[in-house]
Amino acid sequence: MATFSVRFLGCKVSQTDAQQVRERLLADGHTETGEGADVAVVNACCVTHEAVSKSRQAVSRAARSHGRVYVTGCGANLGGAFAGAAPNVHVVARRSEETPAFVAGHVGAIGCVQADARLERVRAFVKVQDGCSFSCGFCVVPLVRGASRSRAAGAVLGEVRRRVEQGHREVVLTGINLGCYRDREAGYRLSRLVHEAGSVPGLERLRLSSIEVNHVDDELVAALRDTPTVSAHLHVPLQSGDDPVLRAMGRRYSSATFLRRLAPLADFNLTTDVIVGFPGEDEAAFARTLEIVEQAGITKVHVFPYSPRPGTKTEAADTVPRAVKKERSARLRAASHAACMRRWQTKLGTRDAVLVDRPGRGYGDDYSPWLVPPATAVGGIVRARASAVTEEGIVGVV
Repeated sequence: MATFSVRFLGCKVSQTDAQQVRERLLADGHTETGEGADVAVVNACCVTHEAVSKSRQAVSRAARSHGRVYVTGCGANLGGAFAGAAPNVHVVARRSEETPAFVAGHVGAIGCVQADARLERVRAFVKVQDGCSFSCGFCVVPLVRGASRSRAAGAVLGEVRRRVEQGHREVVLTGINLGCYRDREAGYRLSRLVHEAGSVPGLERLRLSSIEVNHVDDELVAALRDTPTVSAHLHVPLQSGDDPVLRAMGRRYSSATFLRRLAPLADFNLTTDVIVGFPGEDEAAFARTLEIVEQAGITKVHVFPYSPRPGTKTEAADTVPRAVKKERSARLRAASHAACMRRWQTKLGTRDAVLVDRPGRGYGDDYSPWLVPPATAVGGIVRARASAVTEEGIVGVV
């Protein structure tokens, strides 16, 4: 029997991939522990240069405190990202579907003794799709994840039921490009999957992790509206509000399309991603991004200063000075913070269902952060009344 630890860096898909390795090792009879374990699994990210740097640091630390380290995920599939790593580091450059079995086979099974491992977190992330068949000029994901592919609807719904039976109150459907979900044999697109996953008995809340705006069509909007368990939150990457920059990025929509597609969900809590300092972005282009973020009613922006990625169309271009990226990023984050505060203020005096995911903290139906009494049971959903707003979230009285 081996002891092991698992860590992920990056997005929710990375988290689900790490969880799949964790479940396989537990199923094979190994024991999860902290520092000093025999085996460490680090699911690495490579979406930016900083992400690669943090992943390399995590692998180096793990190599000093564990006997063997397995590097998995996007970072492992980026050629040369872990060149020069310690001798006890094994880079697993494989598809996510193949990785759990490979790692488990290398570690060695001792028997199926714990085949139904519960997730560590209150909400369960269920991956329904992987890979991307598009080629945005800045993105390395198609190179390290491969083409778009979907899980069978029956397998997805079976996992949702299993997570609910394990006690998870909320399920988040995740994927690299969720809107590309297809199970043609069973006749499923994402809209039908949302409706049926959200109708699983016992499930109290269903969310999507992220979706491209071109896939926010009438059919999906209807599914989000008509499924009572669906959370009033949607994360839709914008990347830029300037049309020439969007074209240079290889995005397949205009700023007008972004606004039009999201208009039917104006009451949702809408969040987004923006790349700041993409090659060719001038002050006017950045100003248009600020305008579109405001017009769309975005309440939270995840800001990414542009970082050239190897193998992409723009890998040799980085024309915006670092100091300018930093200044624009600060302005966008400030605008995002102000938008968050305005939305939280509208909650005062109202009640919401808050999923408590850690002591004293949780998230409302629209994924707004709430502060609840520390004694409130973690893992439960409580009705809370908004009594005040702080920098950290909405203060709730249970």
